[in-house]
Amino acid sequence: MPYGSDSIIIRNVSKEFHTRTGKITALHNINLTIGQGEFFCIVGPSGCGKTTLLRILAGLETASEGDVIVKTTDANRPVNSMVFQEQSVFPWMTVMENVSYGLRIRGIRKKLREEIAERYIRMIGLSKFAHSYPCQLSGGMKQRVSVARAFANDPEILLMDEPFGALDEQNRIILQQELLRIWELTRKTTVFITHSIDEALCLGDRVMVMTAHPGAIKTIIDVDLPRPRDIATIRTSTRYNELYQTIWYNLRDEVMKVKAQELNE
Repeated sequence: MPYGSDSIIIRNVSKEFHTRTGKITALHNINLTIGQGEFFCIVGPSGCGKTTLLRILAGLETASEGDVIVKTTDANRPVNSMVFQEQSVFPWMTVMENVSYGLRIRGIRKKLREEIAERYIRMIGLSKFAHSYPCQLSGGMKQRVSVARAFANDPEILLMDEPFGALDEQNRIILQQELLRIWELTRKTTVFITHSIDEALCLGDRVMVMTAHPGAIKTIIDVDLPRPRDIATIRTSTRYNELYQTIWYNLRDEVMKVKAQELNE
């Protein structure tokens, strides 16, 4: 395996929501261990609880049953940083101020936090825009800022909820490659949600396929594609296509279950 000791341990986690029409089980008996430095991807049909699981890891939701353990190595570091699908940059702050925001909240002195922010701004190729405001940036550039801010804050784990889902194909490929490059340098434990099998294979060490509602683990597949990865190159490999078909055959049945549920409602 390309990663170290356990970083995230999920034990018997279930989640129920109570609505006016009754109880909804979003997640059912999730048991999972994610290694230190692992890039772990999650795919599943719409409504299977992917985002709910990520929100539980982030502390934004509480599991109805079970436990989540995130092992920490430094009490001075935040446990997690989250990157959402929607652009989440602060419109009244410059790129520099956005990227260094988490460091400022943590009380890091100005000179040091600007040095850290500059490093990540350079990594995402936005040095010329360090003092620009979000209104002067494209959608793809804004999402680069969100990614840089998450890494700059140096969390124990990085949580990403379809961060490139709203981007066009060209920008998505560019951001995927940028993310891979930064991740290779930091080896940050990452949990990444996506609807795209291709994206999961390009980025991940393992891919978890979730069942249709209620969400459970159907299978976990090792992505034994070599690193560092060039997205254009790995897509042409025989192994990539074998893995793609394996994931799709597992996912297809769950997607069809969702379609059947919708027809019966």
